[in-house]
Amino acid sequence: MTALTNANRLPAALRVLMISLSLLLPLAGGMARAQEAVWLQIEAHPTLAEAEQRARAYAGAFPNVNGFRMASGWYALALGPYSAAGAAAELRNLRAGLLIPSDSYVSDGSRYREPFWPAGSQGLGARPAPPVTVQSLDEDTTPDASTETDAPTEAEQAEATPEIIEETPQQARAAERDLSRQDRMALQEALQWEGFYASAIDGAFGAGTRNAMGAYQAAMGYTPTGVLTTAQRQEILENYRAVFADLDLASVMDEAAQIEMIMPTGKVAFADVTAPFVHYDSRDDSGIRVILISQSGGRSALAGLYNVMQTLEIVPPEGERSRNGDSFTLTGQGDDLESYTWARTEGGTIKGFTVVWKPEDRRVMQRVIETMQQSFRSTGPGALADAAGDAAEQRIDLLAGLEVRRPDMSRSGVYLDRSGAVLTVTELLDSCERLTIAGDYDAEVVARDNALGLAVLKPTQRMSPVGYARFATTTPRLQSELAVSGFSYEDVLDLPVMTYGTMAAARGLDGDDTRTRLEIETLPGDAGGPVLDSDGAVTGVLLARGDGDRQLPENVMFAARPDAISALLAEAGISASTAEAGATLTPTALSRHAADMTVLVSCW
Repeated sequence: MTALTNANRLPAALRVLMISLSLLLPLAGGMARAQEAVWLQIEAHPTLAEAEQRARAYAGAFPNVNGFRMASGWYALALGPYSAAGAAAELRNLRAGLLIPSDSYVSDGSRYREPFWPAGSQGLGARPAPPVTVQSLDEDTTPDASTETDAPTEAEQAEATPEIIEETPQQARAAERDLSRQDRMALQEALQWEGFYASAIDGAFGAGTRNAMGAYQAAMGYTPTGVLTTAQRQEILENYRAVFADLDLASVMDEAAQIEMIMPTGKVAFADVTAPFVHYDSRDDSGIRVILISQSGGRSALAGLYNVMQTLEIVPPEGERSRNGDSFTLTGQGDDLESYTWARTEGGTIKGFTVVWKPEDRRVMQRVIETMQQSFRSTGPGALADAAGDAAEQRIDLLAGLEVRRPDMSRSGVYLDRSGAVLTVTELLDSCERLTIAGDYDAEVVARDNALGLAVLKPTQRMSPVGYARFATTTPRLQSELAVSGFSYEDVLDLPVMTYGTMAAARGLDGDDTRTRLEIETLPGDAGGPVLDSDGAVTGVLLARGDGDRQLPENVMFAARPDAISALLAEAGISASTAEAGATLTPTALSRHAADMTVLVSCW
């Protein structure tokens, strides 16, 4: 006979009791699960959209998927609720069946906030239904409204709140054994990010990693066992991932540049192409920018690009620079921005990238740079054509859409000897963080005469100028023609300009015999340039125009006399060279001669 036939033969009273018990047992089990309210956390996501998408996917396989916003701002997916014992067994079974991620763990729900899945869920606020009383078989079993049980009070609900479930060190170590090598490396990275770990990211939990775990536990107020519990691991990983969540790191393939690389797509978006660069500008006020480099060329072109990149505003002068035959790296640190540039030549093309950020984001961006560098690859043998992209605005301070770094002020100077020592005006010295001569050579002040308004600079790197000043031994005749060689337009032109005038007086207006007065119209950039006679001898150095209350006519300028300069040169340890009598030079020859000794001095 069938089981149904046997059940029908039982006495009626016994059948009623069995049916009552069958209804009561599942309800009692549900009460226990709700009262203990233990969950299996399986995933966490930085955005609600991602979490809801994953929740829908899990709901097809698990009927007890729940979603909660967490205290960290992330969104957790959890299965449950379970009893503590049931959760541990379920965790083992689901892990063994590869049905949930290996880093899933038992959570007490203390960090869960309002639910978002399933829709209309009461989430953590849900409480078990009141107990059902089984009436005696000789009593009327018809439900009566007078026998309904009141809902639990807030005090009763508080009593039902579970204690925090925490793994023992043995349980934590057992759960740790299920971690993959990638999981272990991620944990080491998180510990390193928090400042507790400084060794190799190798996935091996040796003494260094154990000490780091213990230090983290102590800092967070946990018992420092040196073995993180599942919840502690999840906590540090969530905090670590949250830092990078809004960067939205993702792989980007740029077909024009033929480059693929992981980028912070949450912060940058494609802007334009101006060969040899593809610009990805900042989406917000973060200041993060990415510039792809793609051009044809070999080692010589790479060397040229290396020099050009250092003139750009996005590469501040402070920072490490390195170049070998096939690649280069530039780092720049400024008050307002920092950057990293890397490029290499391979197969007749040069490809690389620059990433720019604000100084306060340095720690995060160093990790982003590592990811970008490791993911960088060329997707083809080609590169941007020289004329590729949008037509860039033609300006002296722009290069392929990028601003060229320009000095705050530039003046002229004159070489004094073969070592590259330079005489210039003091006008540009007081507000400089950096001084350069000839564009690229750093220089330092070795002597100055504030009364005369001149200073001597020496380059910090080795250099050898083509020519240098040879001073006249006599004062020019009045009304004789003189010329000033100077960078009239500061750094706009590569060569100095010749400006002609005459000798107006052998002294200053107040009888000062350290200066001569010239009748000549110059520009501010000419100050510091040599004053030459028709033979090419230096008769003085043009002084800066004063900025006092009394302004002289535009054609009245002054030059420091050679005999007044000699004391300053002696202080700097330099012997002035004197000119020998020679033939009068043609204007072209005089211009060439002057250009060899005149140098641009810049203040940054």
